[in-house]
Amino acid sequence: MQSLQAFLTAFFSFKAYVMLPIIIFFIALAVRLPLRQVVLSTVSLAAGFAGVFIAFNFFVANISPAVQQLTSVRGLNFPVLDVGWPPLAAITWASPLAAISIPLVLVANLLMLALGWTRTIYIDIWNYWHFALMGALVMSVTGSMTLGLSAVLVIAVFCFKMTEWTAPDVERETGLVGISASPVSVNGLVPYAVCVDWLLDRIPVLKNLNYNPHSKGDEPSAGSGLDMLGEPMIIGAVMGLVLAMAAGYNLGATLELAVHISAVMFLLPKSAGLIGDAMMPVTVALRDQVTRFFPHRKNLIVAMDTGFLMHHKSVMVTGLILMMLAVLIALVLPGNKVLPLGDLPNLFSVMSLSVLIFRGNVFRAVVAGVPVIITFLLIASNMAPLYTKLARETPSFDSAGLGLITAFTDGGHQVRFLIYSVYRGELWAMLSLPLLLAAIYMVWWRFQRSTPK
Repeated sequence: MQSLQAFLTAFFSFKAYVMLPIIIFFIALAVRLPLRQVVLSTVSLAAGFAGVFIAFNFFVANISPAVQQLTSVRGLNFPVLDVGWPPLAAITWASPLAAISIPLVLVANLLMLALGWTRTIYIDIWNYWHFALMGALVMSVTGSMTLGLSAVLVIAVFCFKMTEWTAPDVERETGLVGISASPVSVNGLVPYAVCVDWLLDRIPVLKNLNYNPHSKGDEPSAGSGLDMLGEPMIIGAVMGLVLAMAAGYNLGATLELAVHISAVMFLLPKSAGLIGDAMMPVTVALRDQVTRFFPHRKNLIVAMDTGFLMHHKSVMVTGLILMMLAVLIALVLPGNKVLPLGDLPNLFSVMSLSVLIFRGNVFRAVVAGVPVIITFLLIASNMAPLYTKLARETPSFDSAGLGLITAFTDGGHQVRFLIYSVYRGELWAMLSLPLLLAAIYMVWWRFQRSTPK
């Protein structure tokens, strides 16, 4: 068991743009793609993911000093440091249940496929750490590996179904067939997004407001000047100017930040396009091979990381707007102790599937995103002592001198926090479960209406 855990720790220490292509390479060989296609798909996938990570790292390197200077100028202090997802991943793979979680989820996925309980093929091994984290948190407060593994299964099954039930949204908005988003952080917002969409459809005036930069039919007329509002590069430049001026930057630094954010908004969709193109041949071949083993299973869905959605203009614009709002909300939110930094760009990813549920309507996505940001901040602040304690007990993560640490989005994940609180026996969580189940039913009901009979 220790050898397996050591192997997993070493394997998952690779960057996603190294580990995921390795996994896809062997899957592509297993589903009998031609060797030339295997190599092209693998290298394109690696290049696409590397581009996404490089753009995000560049973004963080530029925006973090501006956000920190903004708080300094205003004399604010935040005692909890947002270090992003790395400490959570380190906590996960140091847990004794990590080595069991991966085969457990794989077996659960195959069993549900065989029984017809899901159409999702969950090959996104990288994001299995989200499942294992759920178990590690439960185990840390209950002391029971059995309860921890049961929590792993609960969150995994939840993601299998959310991935399956949102595939029509992905196909409608992107044209990609048989693929959907996989991470817990993304799928956790699906029930909420579906309920908000249903509610906004029934509110006069609001139901007619639509800003969709990805849809050519909704773009303002060319030459009016307003058509520029549909370009993520332009919005990125404007956001850079506003943030730099608020932080008190000089003219040169202000213009540099505007150009840098604009460049990120241009490069991210290009890299994401590589990911989608690389995965389609593998996805088709994988579905064909799985169908051979389960001939009565039709329309199978391959679960992938959200990188392939970063080319969608509405996703990019929503993420950028919400990042700026997140910083502003953090500055004034009572009870908040964290300033979003390391996990701030993750808003692109966590809101991506919700944007598709809203049919690319940025207005709805931003309205829905504000409560999401507020709960992220409050939960991440609340969980900081536990994350800090577990990180200090993890040899693979150096937390010396960091003080209290958390992760803005992954550390403030609402569904994970609810399940964790249920296992702790908290009354509010028990009372909230029926609401979550009702929201999940809404997702299923919506899926049934969108599926041809």
